[in-house]
Amino acid sequence: MTAITCIEDLRLLAKKRVPRMFYDYADSGSWTETTYRANQSDFSPIKLRQRVAVNMENRSTASQMIGQDVAMPLAIAPVGLTGMQHADGEILAARAAEQFGIPFTLSTMSICSIEDIAAHTSKPFWFQLYMMRDRDAMARMIERARAARCSALMLTLDLQVIGQRHKDLKNGLSAPPRPTIGNLINLLTKPRWCLGMLGTRRRSFGNLVGHVKAVSDMNSLASWTHEQFDPRLSWADVQWVKERWGGKLILKGIMDVEDARLAAHSGADAIVVSNHGGRQLDGAPSSIAALPAIVAAVGDQIEVHLDGGIRSGQDLLKARALGARGCYIGRAMVYGLGAMGLAGVSRALQIIHKELDLTMAFCGHTKIDQVDKNILLPGTFPT
Repeated sequence: MTAITCIEDLRLLAKKRVPRMFYDYADSGSWTETTYRANQSDFSPIKLRQRVAVNMENRSTASQMIGQDVAMPLAIAPVGLTGMQHADGEILAARAAEQFGIPFTLSTMSICSIEDIAAHTSKPFWFQLYMMRDRDAMARMIERARAARCSALMLTLDLQVIGQRHKDLKNGLSAPPRPTIGNLINLLTKPRWCLGMLGTRRRSFGNLVGHVKAVSDMNSLASWTHEQFDPRLSWADVQWVKERWGGKLILKGIMDVEDARLAAHSGADAIVVSNHGGRQLDGAPSSIAALPAIVAAVGDQIEVHLDGGIRSGQDLLKARALGARGCYIGRAMVYGLGAMGLAGVSRALQIIHKELDLTMAFCGHTKIDQVDKNILLPGTFPT
């Protein structure tokens, strides 16, 4: 553990331990991966102002996201197939988040179910919903989230159609995965992963298989999901979800000022500036590049969060300075999980928190809620 000093260390270890098809699923983007790379690289030109002779005692990174106390303004993003990065992956990640004091968001396309997370945690978590054509199935999913004491529902708006991800096609990633010769050979090189998966019963999509009438097993899941992602999704559907849920609602996938204004008028509690990790529209701007204009347009009407490219506490601080009330990590969590399970996710959170705390101090602040764009050098950040 002492040799793990940054998120990149966890990524390299995860790449060694996780089967190629599942590692590539998480660590890739669509088409040329331009937007996927920009999400991370666009943080680098943003420069910080170092301040000195400032009392740096009694620092605090504590804040709130949608009214919920958080140890730092960070949540774990919903990531599909997390339970294929490590056995019982969603349960482990949720426990790590709970121990650290930040929110965990479970994906609709998770391996562990809503009920699994509720049974293995003691505090409320968040649930992410994809809008499907089968509205009855969606209504039942919302009720299950309520029964599992989820404290917020996150509706993803940018997956009406699925982006083309070349690595997934080349690896034969499907539901269920195709047992190609290449995949089978690669599995033989991952004994740690294989033993973990043999020791768990959670190897299908726990929120769907056995819970949706048309999905009785993994084979029927593929045809159902292919037909179900709803290209007709509209703001009327957002209202439909809001009325049935009745609790805190977060809208994920906002990248345009006009859409942000519509979201602010929808009655939702927060929006997430996100391009789906560069996995949908390749050629779109990075999340951090899109953030300032959206904050300027709606930041006084609705809470603005950011997802995409966060690999360090410095990234988190820069996003906070540009107006994001909170941020999300997906890949950084996945790297930790694939590398070392629960301990790896905990290590990822520790790394980000320490970097956030120290960088905040170097910039002359002791409270994260007092940070604004004055900690950034003029001319180095998007406006």
